[in-house]
Amino acid sequence: MTAAASPHVMTTYGRLPIALSHGQGCHVWDTEGRKYLDALGGIAVNTLGHNHPDLVAALQDQVTRLIHTSNYYHVPLQEALAAKLVALSQMENVFFCSSGLEANEAALKLARKFGHDKGIEKPEIVVYEKAFHGRSIATLSATGNPKVQAGFGPLVEGFIRVPVNHIEALKAATEGNPNVVAVFVEAIQGEGGVNPLHMDYLRELRGLCDTRDWLLMIDEVQCGMGRTGKWFAHQWAGIVPDVMPLAKGLGSGVPVGAIVAGPRAAKVLGVGNHGSTFGGNPLAMRAGLATIAVMERDDLLANAQRVGNHLKACLAQGLAAQLADGSVKDIRGQGLMLGIELSKPCGALMQQAMDKGLLISVTADSVVRLVPSLILTEAEASDIAAILCPLICQFLAD
Repeated sequence: MTAAASPHVMTTYGRLPIALSHGQGCHVWDTEGRKYLDALGGIAVNTLGHNHPDLVAALQDQVTRLIHTSNYYHVPLQEALAAKLVALSQMENVFFCSSGLEANEAALKLARKFGHDKGIEKPEIVVYEKAFHGRSIATLSATGNPKVQAGFGPLVEGFIRVPVNHIEALKAATEGNPNVVAVFVEAIQGEGGVNPLHMDYLRELRGLCDTRDWLLMIDEVQCGMGRTGKWFAHQWAGIVPDVMPLAKGLGSGVPVGAIVAGPRAAKVLGVGNHGSTFGGNPLAMRAGLATIAVMERDDLLANAQRVGNHLKACLAQGLAAQLADGSVKDIRGQGLMLGIELSKPCGALMQQAMDKGLLISVTADSVVRLVPSLILTEAEASDIAAILCPLICQFLAD
């Protein structure tokens, strides 16, 4: 028997007909006992996989102490996780919330206040085609996907949209505009199709923002926390942003988001300017600290890079003929954030892969996205390719 939709839950998700029961490492089982190799990782969330002993023990211990208090009081675990993120990013301070959407919303508010503090009445923020920053009204407006914006107008004003990896287009779009206060960009666009920014472009952005006194805000919600083989994807370019939203993998499944701020942005928000009821609660902070501790001890950044390279090579080998004839347009990404762009919409592959015991996603209509847990082994990466490549080949041939 397959899982059925509940009449009591809003139909905001197009669900596959299974319900998952439990997991171990990079595998999960459904309520009927079927086993799946999880190449989705909760959409880049389950950094340590499923049922990791260190995370489970930390959370069990924390539940017996405190789950939630309030930000009316000091939260020592919050201060400890903030200090860790500052050290890893070489930035200055942190605001905690509960999701990537909230982190991005906070970044947009920070940018506007940065502008108002400079006397700019109507601050404007540069955003990108194919970007995805969330589904609140403000983050939806910053997002570059007309499909997810449809039906929710009027959108928030104050955004200037430009193409990725085209510095001259950005300069032309902002020429002579004194209201620009920030550039807001994903180091690798996730929902937009796993589109990496060029490292030279990120360096050019850093220089342009320095010259014009703009904030460089890099959305690392999906591509951060070790997924590419560095703590944060922008670090491959050797730069430091002014504002960095985080979430997804930070808590290995426990909801936690953050914005990390550098010196230019660290003092913009003061008492009463922003808040989050659940943000920085002890349980979420313990999850973040436990996640980072395991990542450091087990060198999961190196694992993400090594296993990601192996997975990419296996995919390229298994899809060599399709790459040659153009039916597979590209295999791109870095570490354990990979996208396989096909020449036609491929949403049907999610069900087909599930039927073969593999969990994946499809984004931007025609891009198969692989964002497994960072504990993935080379053997498991080979298994992903062994299941997925024949499915893609058959799908393209039909």
